[in-house]
Amino acid sequence: MKIADPVFASRVFGVYLAANGVGFFLAPGLILPRLGLPAPGDEWIRIVGILTTILGMYFVYCAQPGERRFFQATVIARLMFFSGVLSLVLFGLAPPLLVLFGLIDLAGAGWTQYALQKTRAQSR
Repeated sequence: MKIADPVFASRVFGVYLAANGVGFFLAPGLILPRLGLPAPGDEWIRIVGILTTILGMYFVYCAQPGERRFFQATVIARLMFFSGVLSLVLFGLAPPLLVLFGLIDLAGAGWTQYALQKTRAQSR
């Protein structure tokens, strides 16, 4: 079943990241105000878009069967992202809607961890 496949989970998340990155690169003025963030006045959001697209590419291309260390690293990184975004919101440094991105990462981390545990149990 694909839902319990860490390769599938990582590739879906990679496409999500790349799509967000392309959006931040091409149209940050359309996306950010909808999240309660000011329209960008400099190039940094576009640079973040490029980096996010590259990270998405890593998720898509590095997700290979048996690469447990890669998948586990993505779980840890996504938990860190969620914690960071939540901290920004709790300290009043970012709008609450931004937690949505963190929750998507948290869900992706949970999905990947579930898939890792499922494949480990099946290989025994």
